[in-house]
Amino acid sequence: MGLPAKADRAKRGILAIDMEFLKTIKKKRSVLSEFVYAGLNIGMAILLMIVIRTTGSLLLAFVLVLMGKWRIFAVRPRFWLANIQANLVSVIVSVSYVVLLYVVNNSGASDNQILIIQGILVLLDVGWLLFLKSQSKRIYIVAQAAIALFVGVTAIYSLAYNWIGSVVVVLVWLVGYATARHALGSYDEENHTELLSLVWSLFVAELGWLAYSWTIAYRLPVSGNILIPQVSIFMLGFGFLAYKAYDSIYHHQKIRMNELILPLVFTIGIIAILLIFFNGASTGSSGLT
Repeated sequence: MGLPAKADRAKRGILAIDMEFLKTIKKKRSVLSEFVYAGLNIGMAILLMIVIRTTGSLLLAFVLVLMGKWRIFAVRPRFWLANIQANLVSVIVSVSYVVLLYVVNNSGASDNQILIIQGILVLLDVGWLLFLKSQSKRIYIVAQAAIALFVGVTAIYSLAYNWIGSVVVVLVWLVGYATARHALGSYDEENHTELLSLVWSLFVAELGWLAYSWTIAYRLPVSGNILIPQVSIFMLGFGFLAYKAYDSIYHHQKIRMNELILPLVFTIGIIAILLIFFNGASTGSSGLT
């Protein structure tokens, strides 16, 4: 009786060693895959900057961005639409990154200024790819939507100020729809997500149409001729206000003014400051670069 018991304990010991060995291999593979993932994302961000600096081609950079999103279409065609909707915010940020690199490259600033600002954009894009994009908590998802709204609208008005107005409005509508759907998707309420996303995108499109007729932008300090469109700031403020109102309704079935008063004062204050004190030092609809 003793011998089989010893053999059984030895067998369990061998199995335990094998399991530890497999866990070690799995952990090493996980660490390796994380390094590869980080390296690929950093490499893509730098490659896009190099492409814009050397060729000045938006088309080539867009092709590289789409190639980096190949997993959207690595499923059956009937799932493409759902995948596109789920990844719209990521696509908007990536495309906006390329557009901003291009705008900076053609801003007329000195080469040193351009290199520094493009380097900052690379670091911001890497931070987005490696940290913020992979987060799944609601606060991070809302932050993802806010960033996509701001950079998306900024990219549109930085590049398309002399385009046909209807094209600009459609693009702004798309950004509004994608960001609202992304933020609302963090709540366990699917019934009204589509409707509320369409309502928000309509509001954003109307604001975009008004801004197209009178584009105002602000020059950043030590940034040469690089400008931030006023409408991007306004939409971010209104988006923050809408999010706080919805969050209050979701948790309390009504808007609690004690939760909304500070966001409301903050948003109105920012808009008032921009309209009263900074419009005189801004650039009108003649262009953003």
